[in-house]
Amino acid sequence: MSDPTSAAAARPRPATVTVSTWLLFIVAVVMVIDAIITLSVMGTVTDVYRDVYRGTDAAGTEGVVTAVSVLSAVFFVLFGAAFVLLGIINGRGRNPSRIVTWVLGAISALCCFGGGLFSQTISSVGSGRGDNMPDPDELRRRLEDALPGWYKPLSVGLPIVGLIAVLTALILLALPPSNEFFRKPQEAWVPPGYPGTPGYSPAPGYPPAPGYPPAPGYPPAPGYPPAPGYPPAPGYPPAQGTPPPAPETPPAPPGAPPAQPGTPPPPEGPAEPRG
Repeated sequence: MSDPTSAAAARPRPATVTVSTWLLFIVAVVMVIDAIITLSVMGTVTDVYRDVYRGTDAAGTEGVVTAVSVLSAVFFVLFGAAFVLLGIINGRGRNPSRIVTWVLGAISALCCFGGGLFSQTISSVGSGRGDNMPDPDELRRRLEDALPGWYKPLSVGLPIVGLIAVLTALILLALPPSNEFFRKPQEAWVPPGYPGTPGYSPAPGYPPAPGYPPAPGYPPAPGYPPAPGYPPAPGYPPAQGTPPPAPETPPAPPGAPPAQPGTPPPPEGPAEPRG
C-alpha cells in the first residue's frame, strides 16, 4: 500500500497554503518585536506609575504593571514560536496542524483586540472619583513624556499588522484549494508479491536437521517379447493382460509343401516305414 506521508509530500502545495504560511511567519515576527518593545520600556513605565501613584490610595500597585508587562512579553514569544512551527507543519499538509492554527489564531486575534482595552484599564487603575486617587490625565501625560517617540507608532501599528496577517492566514487555510491539500490522500491498493517460501531455520542452539537422501529409483518393468513376424512398437510397452505369443512353427523339411495357415504342425519323431 502507498505511504500517506509520501503521497502528501508529492502533491503540489497550493498558493493559499504558501501565503498563509508566510503570513504566520509575519505574525510571529510581529509578536516577538512587540515583546522586545514591551520589555525595553518596562522600567520606564514602572517608574512613571510609581511617581504618579505615590501618596495616593493606589500606591504600590505599580508592581501589577510590571507583572503584566512580563507576562505579555512571554505570551507573545511563546505564540510567535508556535506560529512558526504551525506554518512549517501546515506546508506539509497536516490537517491537525491547521485546526490548531485556527484555535491559536482566534486567541491571538482576541488578544490583539482586547490589548488596547486592557492597557487602558491598567493605566486608569485607581482613577475613581475619590479625592485621594491618581489623576489619569496626569498619568497619560507623564507616560507620553517619558517614553521615546517611536514607542506609540509601533505600539499601535504592530497589533494592527499582526491582526490583519493572522485573520488573512486563517481565511486562506479555509479556502477550497487548501481543503483539497489537507484532505487525506486515498491509498491505492497494490497487489502483494509472492516471494519464495522461506526455508526452515532451526531454533537457536539446535543444529539443523540432516537432509533426507533421495528415494532409490525403481528398475523398469521387463517388456514382453514381440509377436513373430511383427517388429516391436517403439517406445510403447505391451498392454496389461496380453496373452503370451504362440509357439513358433518349426521349419518344414526340404521338399515338403508349405504349411497352410492354421494347419497344426506334424508330430515329432521318426516316420514309420511303409509296408
